[in-house]
Amino acid sequence: MTIRRILACSAALALPQAALAEAHLDEITVAYFLEWPMPFQYAKAQGTYEEELGVDINWVAFDTGTAMSAAMASRDVQIAVSQGVPPFVVATSAGQDLKIVDVAVSYSDNDNCVVADTLEIDRDTADELAGLRVGVPIGTAAHYGFLSQMNHFGVDPASMQIVDMAPADGAAAFAQGSLDMVCGWGGALRRMKEYGNVLLTGAEKEELGILVFDVTSAPAEFVADAPGLLADFLRVTAEANARWNSGEAAQAEMLPVIAQDAGMDLDAARETIATFVFPSAEAQLEEKWLGGGAQDFMKGMAGVFTEAGSISSALDTYADTVDVGPLREAVGR
Repeated sequence: MTIRRILACSAALALPQAALAEAHLDEITVAYFLEWPMPFQYAKAQGTYEEELGVDINWVAFDTGTAMSAAMASRDVQIAVSQGVPPFVVATSAGQDLKIVDVAVSYSDNDNCVVADTLEIDRDTADELAGLRVGVPIGTAAHYGFLSQMNHFGVDPASMQIVDMAPADGAAAFAQGSLDMVCGWGGALRRMKEYGNVLLTGAEKEELGILVFDVTSAPAEFVADAPGLLADFLRVTAEANARWNSGEAAQAEMLPVIAQDAGMDLDAARETIATFVFPSAEAQLEEKWLGGGAQDFMKGMAGVFTEAGSISSALDTYADTVDVGPLREAVGR
């Protein structure tokens, strides 16, 4: 063995295990949603992630956060952007080892349930919802919002005919008159509203403590094995968010690119993203979000899901499902 080879082997043995794992990565798969316009898509379309991370990225579109969890469980996906908190809670409550690594977006007005116009039911006559046929993507943010709203209105979900449907499918069935009520988000929610009305606005839901936000999540194994790469990913995301939040000039430049990447026309993308809030990385590390607020919120959500029979049991705490290490590294804190 040559001196050069001996030195190379010695250097490799000295590397931390995580660094070795990162050194062998040449491609990762990242999950995201179509019709869900976000600033990260500007960086995605520009190839910034690949350039900054130094790896190839296979971007795969999903319909629901539950499908993202399944893909991460099978190791087909390493990072999920904008996974809803409810599917994350469902997965981790069942024992899947996932970690929240940042807050992707807050959107109380862009996730809701819609009642058919023909029924003429509003918040004052919500008791008439009993017995209706409802399309709900089970285990998602929309499902949690549905259960929370029914609890607020005193309507027992067990009295309703609940059909597990992805938002796009629910919107199509609702348009055909096959459903009395339907729940979803994004482009599907916009289509739902063409045939019905919401019972509570985003602001009204927040007053009741019904928060709606998505996270960036990853398998715990990937977080442990590739913390530097993940930090770089979060840094690029944070920079795209900061650019969007900087004002109208940046948004005018970014929106056409984001809309195209999201598979939306410009007006639809503008209408959707106007209801989104993208917290800065620094804000995400504060108490309201990943400093404790999100963990407490997940515990309360798990209680709602347990009571509704959607999950068999909740974790004692959800503190261990959050890892802010890569985000702290991304912002130099």
